[in-house]
Amino acid sequence: MDGQDLIQSRDASGAPSGPLRDILTNAIRYWEPRRIIYNFVLAVVVAAWLGSTWPHFRETLTLHSLLLLFILAALANICYCAAYVADVPMQHTQFQGIWRRCRWGLWLTGMLLATVLANYWIVDEIYPYVR
Repeated sequence: MDGQDLIQSRDASGAPSGPLRDILTNAIRYWEPRRIIYNFVLAVVVAAWLGSTWPHFRETLTLHSLLLLFILAALANICYCAAYVADVPMQHTQFQGIWRRCRWGLWLTGMLLATVLANYWIVDEIYPYVR
């Protein structure tokens, strides 16, 4: 890939056109539908903890704790955006075809990491303070 491939023109709206636009479109089409699954899995983890330890969490469900839960969910979604940091540059390489076939591994690794972190956060940071 020579330097001209990376130089982008702009369309009338100011958005990039050409190869970068195609790569960004491909990345969004791949990652955003999987964000729904990511959020669902993390919601199931939280619901499972609440359901299995309900008597302990009953008193802690306040407006303040729900606000903190919302903030943690937002942070989890910000972390999900890290996939773009890996995906977009990889699509600029000669391994683009291989990457597009194998990037499900990045999604799976990130999903497992998020699940482990959610469980850790609940067990180590929240659960000990529940009386």
